Amino acid sequence: MKPQFRIRSRSLSSQPFVLRSSEMAGHKFAHATLKGPSVVKEILYGSVLVLACGSLWKMHHWNEQRKVRAFYDLLEKGEISVVVEE
Repeated sequence: MKPQFRIRSRSLSSQPFVLRSSEMAGHKFAHATLKGPSVVKEILYGSVLVLACGSLWKMHHWNEQRKVRAFYDLLEKGEISVVVEE
């Protein structure tokens, strides 16, 4: 059994008409039309996302590079050693 929907007509009569689920009511009422994705917006969103992620990745590598440089500087100065003391 198909579900039935009751929609009031625009006429002055008090008799509502029945709209079955297989019928469309597009000719009676104004509906918002759905548009597809905007290509320009998609490119812009993708570019912003790539730049943000790339910046975070680059900052991570700069931080790691700073740690490595600090380690080798301390090693060269003789403040630390990689040889286990007995």
